[in-house]
Amino acid sequence: MRVCGATACFAAQAGRHLPAIEGVLGVTADDDRDPDPEVSLQTVRCLGYCYGGPAALDGETPCAGPDVVDQVAGRVRPQAPPIPAADATGDPVVLAGIAAGEPPWRTWADTVGRRTPELVQQEVAASGLRGRGGAGFPVAAKWAAAGGSPDTVVIANADEGDPGSYADRLLMEVDPARVLEGLALACFACGARRGLVLVRSEYPQALAQMREAVERARADGHLGRRVHGSGVDLDVEVVAGAGSYVAGEETALIAGLEGGRGCARARPPYPTSSGLWGVPTVVNNVETLAAVPWIVSRGGAAYVRRGTPGETGTKLVCLSERFTHPGCYEVELGTPVRRIVTELGGGLRNGAELGVLQVGGPLGGFLSEQVLDVPLTETELAGHGAALGHAGLVAIDDRIEPLEVLRHVWAFAAAESCGACSPCRVGSRRGLELARTGEPPGDAYARMLRVMSEASLCAFGRRLPPAVRSLVRAYEDRLRGWGG
Repeated sequence: MRVCGATACFAAQAGRHLPAIEGVLGVTADDDRDPDPEVSLQTVRCLGYCYGGPAALDGETPCAGPDVVDQVAGRVRPQAPPIPAADATGDPVVLAGIAAGEPPWRTWADTVGRRTPELVQQEVAASGLRGRGGAGFPVAAKWAAAGGSPDTVVIANADEGDPGSYADRLLMEVDPARVLEGLALACFACGARRGLVLVRSEYPQALAQMREAVERARADGHLGRRVHGSGVDLDVEVVAGAGSYVAGEETALIAGLEGGRGCARARPPYPTSSGLWGVPTVVNNVETLAAVPWIVSRGGAAYVRRGTPGETGTKLVCLSERFTHPGCYEVELGTPVRRIVTELGGGLRNGAELGVLQVGGPLGGFLSEQVLDVPLTETELAGHGAALGHAGLVAIDDRIEPLEVLRHVWAFAAAESCGACSPCRVGSRRGLELARTGEPPGDAYARMLRVMSEASLCAFGRRLPPAVRSLVRAYEDRLRGWGG
């Protein structure tokens, strides 16, 4: 049994579902010493049911909703509500299949053998598309950095680790062919003959859907030798991930695929020059790839007219269970966060008051109600100490004490740090210890935050101090001293 302890499920019932599930099962979470060999209980940091939590996985059977404890206990049938999804742009890009019924694979069939890889790269470069997995790196620049080697491997990163986001799960379960089409176009642009899709282990249905979609694509001639009569050979393999937040970072993901621990590696060398098994490797996230067919078919100039001049295009935004209308919405970048919260989300359910809004996962940052007019862009959010990330919006209402939210953030960090570097490994555990005591921190705490932000190996450790500071600012004087 895997029980979600991520922010949306924590916010739904203030974390009470976990001890209740421990009680009905008679075991302690994450305790290998439990005597019952028939039952094990593991906490995980997201199952992708943020819109309908709290959630658990009984083997591969999802249980989600306010009565999740009764579902786990067998008193009611397991429930797995579908993901609500809608377009708010008028012309969906990523949700073209889901919201507008646009069939997949047309762009691929029109491209392979008729256009050149350079032309595909040019259109994506003209679009200004940036990675939607959190790093925001220009996609065409990453493709070009691989150098066009036929040994190149393109990996679809489906290790959607930001708690609060379920956009990748939606795409893989409902429109998996569009993800594969985007991957095929990326492989074509990079000159690659091999693609991989790495799906996180917490998404068993997505894993099954992607594997089935690959088999259909082979049968329909979209993959294989001399695709659609061209000189292009391409095959795709779907692989299950190991289930770790940091394993979604591209060097950690590559290490896991090679059979090692999913820990971040120092760079350079960058994966585009020496990645999986030493060959050039391009890693793009699922939402990024799902945008590529629209861009290639309509042109980069059409895409660049969406969003803002500095940050073009659209973004999938996921709203958590605390909203009146939770779900996945496609919006243009630059849309005010307040509009997303009040118009699309309908505000908080049952008239609850917002305490803080988590943006882009626990390491993305937090906003108070007073600053929700900020546009949804990486640049504008950074001005408030937050980050776009996967753009999951998790509402935490004022029932939950600020110190409990702070403990939740540090607990996430301590559990998910890969341990590869001392600043993050030691700092995250020490931060949790201090937060659990509740005593005001001193100068040593402030120094620890500085060391983590400056010396951590990857963005996980470096992003934690800004996220903590943004939480402190959002709660104003209710967490005095905890910002370091």
